[in-house]
Amino acid sequence: MAVTEFEAETVALDWNDAGTVATLTIDRPDKLNALNAATLEAIPEALDAAREDARAVVVTGAGEKAFVAGADIAHMSDLSVAEAYDYCELGHAMTDAVESFPVPVVAAVDGYAFGGGCELALAADIRVASEDALIGQTEIDLGIVPGWGGTQRLSRLVDDETARRMVFLGDRLDAAAAEEAGIVGETCPHEETVERAHELAERIAEKPRFALRGAKSALNQVHEGPQSAGLEYEKRVWSGLFGTPDQREGMAAFLEDRDPEFEA
Repeated sequence: MAVTEFEAETVALDWNDAGTVATLTIDRPDKLNALNAATLEAIPEALDAAREDARAVVVTGAGEKAFVAGADIAHMSDLSVAEAYDYCELGHAMTDAVESFPVPVVAAVDGYAFGGGCELALAADIRVASEDALIGQTEIDLGIVPGWGGTQRLSRLVDDETARRMVFLGDRLDAAAAEEAGIVGETCPHEETVERAHELAERIAEKPRFALRGAKSALNQVHEGPQSAGLEYEKRVWSGLFGTPDQREGMAAFLEDRDPEFEA
C-alpha cells in the first residue's frame, strides 16, 4: 500500500508492510533525543504526513538510553519571557498534535523520559515502558515548571498527590512505580518495548476505521473545556519564569553539570 513519505533531519517516519501503522522516531540519540526547535516543528509535520493513511501511530526515541530526555536547555537558558512564550507555543503545538491526532498514538518509552519527554508521552493515548525507563517532570530543578502540558495532563492521569510530588520535587519514577501510578499501562523488558508497542498498534489498526476515530474524538472531549484553559494558563506561568534568578541558575547549573545554588 502506498503511503505518504516524510523526511526530516531529526524525525523519522516509517510504516508497517500494510501501510496502516506509522512509527515516528525522534532521531537525536547523541543528544538523548532532546527536543530542539527543529524537532518540535518536525513532529507535527510528520503526523500531518501520516494523517491520511495511519490507523495507529507508535512514537519512540532512537538509541539505547532515552525516549526523550527533555527539551533543549542550551537553547532555553537565555530566553526572554516573550521568547520563552513562543518556544512554549512550539512545545504545546507538538503535544497538541499528538493528543489530537485522529487515531490512537502509542508511546514506547525506553530509557529517560524527563520534562518535555514526559509531556510527549503523556500526550499519547497508550504508554508502554521498558523496565529500565525513568519518567519525571523534572523542570523544578531548572527553575521552571512543566510547560508543554505536563501540569494539566499529568493531573488528569494520576492522583493529585502523585502529580504534586512529581512537579514539586522533580521525582523520577522507575517503570514499576510509573505503572502503579497509572502513567504507563504496562512494562516489559528493554528489548521488547518497541515490539510490544507495535503489537498494540497493529491490534488497534485492525479495528473499524471510522469507529476508531470516533472513539478517540469522544474520549478527548472528556477534558476539552477545562484542559484548554489550563494549558493556556500553563503557557503564561512557564514563560513568565524566564529571566528569574531560579531559571537562570537552574539551567546554567544543568549546562555546567553541577548542582544548582538557588537563592534562599
